[in-house]
Amino acid sequence: MSYHFENIRLDKGMYGQRGRSFVSILEELDPSENYRGTPMEGLDAFQRQLKRFNIHVKGVGSDTVESFFHSSDSAVLFPEFISRVVRQGLEEESIIPAVTAAVTSFDGLDYRSIASSPSEDEKTLRRVEEGAEIPQTILKTQENLVRLHKRGRMLVASYEAVRFQRLDLFSVTLRQIGAYIGRMQLQDAVQVLRNGDGNNNPAQVFQIKDLSSSPALSYEALLEFWNRFDPYTMNTLLVSPDMMLAMLKLPEFQNPLTGLNFQGTGTLASPLGATLLRSSAVPAGTIIGLDKNYALEQVCAGDVSVEYDKLIDRQLERAAITSISGFAKLFAGASKVLSA
Repeated sequence: MSYHFENIRLDKGMYGQRGRSFVSILEELDPSENYRGTPMEGLDAFQRQLKRFNIHVKGVGSDTVESFFHSSDSAVLFPEFISRVVRQGLEEESIIPAVTAAVTSFDGLDYRSIASSPSEDEKTLRRVEEGAEIPQTILKTQENLVRLHKRGRMLVASYEAVRFQRLDLFSVTLRQIGAYIGRMQLQDAVQVLRNGDGNNNPAQVFQIKDLSSSPALSYEALLEFWNRFDPYTMNTLLVSPDMMLAMLKLPEFQNPLTGLNFQGTGTLASPLGATLLRSSAVPAGTIIGLDKNYALEQVCAGDVSVEYDKLIDRQLERAAITSISGFAKLFAGASKVLSA
């Protein structure tokens, strides 16, 4: 049986088109919906191209890097393969989805988020009498642009050095690059949560000594910190490693059920009901509490980008792998800082 994907002409001009990715162009030429009820169902357009050239990228029987360069058509697939594996590494270890309320993708560099800054009177829940004015929620664009950062690595290798390496092993290095980018993006997110995004919206900072009778971290201080979030809900805690240790040593965190859940699933849940996330991106002596549903917006200018022309024409040598993203503060009161 002949399939349409076997006859598609591939060229590097399918990369770098504004507002369109390589895969989206492939999907236009070879829609996945045409393969329902066939052995190819469940594969996207890129995976069907791997099938076309008999390139196996996973498992013990994975092919070598040179399998992508057996023809000019198959070489066009190599940048997308690298992009996918890097993105996999970025997503595997990233805790950014656990602290962001929304992800915005746009094609450009100048982005303004929206915000609503209600007064205390506007936050009050009032009954609307007949004929009375309905309370308003005013949305407006932020004064300052969201600051975007390019994060990435330069992949340096001669074709001769990697041509006989299995793709499964080569993918380990690519995933590590993705994990590095993810850690840098988390540092950007922590910076915005603490200091704001340049629109006069830093997080309110509380000192432990001001919330409890002890200067050291205590359950009393955590309760007071939790209580300051109304009308938001403190459902996530980003914690520095030293503060995580101090927190887990508290008697209230040594509940047998809490320990059983951690031992069984590796998931830490606090007696306050918030998800605990440890990260070295958080400065020592710092706990960031947030309502993940309202605190932060991630802004992405495109997907993971690779220098496709170098990868196709020069078979590696030097190729930059980058991702451009930034973060915007949505509601200033939805994140607060507890400091030692």
